[in-house]
Amino acid sequence: MTAQVLVVEDTPANMKLVCMLLDKQGYRVLQAENANDAIVLTQQHLPDLILMDIQLPGIDGLTATRLLKQAEATRHIPIIALTAFAMKGDEEKMIAAGCDGYIAKPIQYKNFLAEVERILAASSQQEAP
Repeated sequence: MTAQVLVVEDTPANMKLVCMLLDKQGYRVLQAENANDAIVLTQQHLPDLILMDIQLPGIDGLTATRLLKQAEATRHIPIIALTAFAMKGDEEKMIAAGCDGYIAKPIQYKNFLAEVERILAASSQQEAP
């Protein structure tokens, strides 16, 4: 079955690029431009993976990640931080907030797709009995 990925990104150019890359790999893609929409879509569709921009209007991506990881129905869904924050210590901060992975912008498409596949593979192994 094809994995469903929710992309949470408020910059149209980044959204277009990420969705195109995922679409070309055969993933089913959901889109949200802010954290509130992301939370609603996650609860409705229970995607296999969430790519979460950290700098979002309103609720930021780390707060949204914490909320999703606290909820029983959504805590199992892996979340990859997708961010321009690439300073020393930023990755640790995002992992501590509940992110399962980290991709720095600008996206290097081979690394991006490899990280998406790695997290999805790790997630499906955890779900297997």
